[in-house]
Amino acid sequence: MTAVETISPTSSGAGILGVVSEWLMTTSHRRIGRLLVASSVFWMLIVVLVGTLLSVERISSTTDLVDPTSTTQLFSFFRVGLIFGVMAPMTLGIALAVVPMQIGSQVLAFARAALFGVYLWIFGMVIVGVAYIGNGGPGGGDPQMVDLFLVGMALVIAGLIVVSASIATTVLTSRRAGMTLIDAPIFVWSSLITSISLILTLPVMAGALIYVAVDHSYTRATFGATDGVNAWIGWALTSPQIFLLAISTLGVLAQIVGTMTRGKQPLRGGLFVGIGLMSTALVGTVTQSFYALQLDGELSDIAKSLVPFLFYNALPILGVLIVLGLCLLAMKNEKAKPSAAFVPAFFGVAMVLTGMLGNALLRINNLKLSNTVFEEAVLVYVGYGVILSSLGAIAYFGPRIWGRKMPTMPVIGLGLLGTLGIVLAALPYYIAGFTDQPASRTTGSLGDNSQIWNSVAALGQAIFLLVIVAFVGLVVKSSRDGEIANDEIFETAQANV
Repeated sequence: MTAVETISPTSSGAGILGVVSEWLMTTSHRRIGRLLVASSVFWMLIVVLVGTLLSVERISSTTDLVDPTSTTQLFSFFRVGLIFGVMAPMTLGIALAVVPMQIGSQVLAFARAALFGVYLWIFGMVIVGVAYIGNGGPGGGDPQMVDLFLVGMALVIAGLIVVSASIATTVLTSRRAGMTLIDAPIFVWSSLITSISLILTLPVMAGALIYVAVDHSYTRATFGATDGVNAWIGWALTSPQIFLLAISTLGVLAQIVGTMTRGKQPLRGGLFVGIGLMSTALVGTVTQSFYALQLDGELSDIAKSLVPFLFYNALPILGVLIVLGLCLLAMKNEKAKPSAAFVPAFFGVAMVLTGMLGNALLRINNLKLSNTVFEEAVLVYVGYGVILSSLGAIAYFGPRIWGRKMPTMPVIGLGLLGTLGIVLAALPYYIAGFTDQPASRTTGSLGDNSQIWNSVAALGQAIFLLVIVAFVGLVVKSSRDGEIANDEIFETAQANV
């Protein structure tokens, strides 16, 4: 089976309308995946641009890039857009394009349903964007726009659930003859766990949206009206929910390392354990609990809070450390062959791990980091880490999808520059969090040396935005006139997993 996806002569002869029609009604998993990824890139550019503007706005009280009355909605949009407009669709889109190929399936299970799910997500995100423009996000001032926001989020969640169900069903039922689940490539495993995690957790958020929407349309007394929206769905916009969207980063890294070493990944069972440990975050999600650690009081009281704290916060971190350790161990193989995609994939996981470690500190009540920019930094580390890992996945799997390689040095350079951008965008807020700089605010008491930290964070956001723009340009150029890819890398990859 050729790696290049071509357009049939019939569709070419039908002109542009025929090509558009084929894309809009396609059942090809490659096309559906590329459609979802491309759409998420659009929101990625908007979200990172908003993050940059907000960071610049924080530098000085005299800065007036955005209307002060809109800052609350922009902070909310940044969080919602990053999680549901970028992280979730990006990881699922890559899985749609790649998973069927890795398991030897010619088709995607419920392909038309998956395409319908993509459309639901696209329309939902458009509605959410319009609602934010009309001051209708959580805590917004226009009740009708808040209703519109709730409808849009319901469509977004429904679309993501349908897409997740298609991926999970494909993995469970459409593997080639002789391939068991244990034999499936590690990226397939990570995609399966991610999909199942979303299927289990997103309906919980959907239920909360229904209650809030009904109350908001009538009495607005039970669930806090517009100000209560975030209180009821806020758990889905922070950790540990965001950790579930980072599971695929482990699969991407392990897959790339397996190809680089030209041999079986050592302790493959350990990789499964690591991914499984990271997925324990879903328990905290469905119970909508954060399990903080309280260091005050008697020893018995500390022990009571320590056990659940370690279970829900330390186990996911341990899972990431296991996968990272096994991948680095495999790199000692003398036959290891360098791969440009390794750089963004490795540092993407490293950024996710940094965010998870920060989240553990955030959950220590005595540090009093909640509601500070420290919490925003956790989201930036994890969210941007997922994006960076996704860029590595595109660089690695891209030649299998469009048949042409991406140049090595630009991918490595953008991976390193993207890592620098994430560190500069998030690390200053880790520091500023200890000086009590409040979250979701651009004015008022921002803490000591806030101008320095906010200036560095704005620079990091701008660098990361440039990296995304440059990478998109590189993908477009490479898919058109890049070096023709052969099947050796893919045969090696499948032999090693």
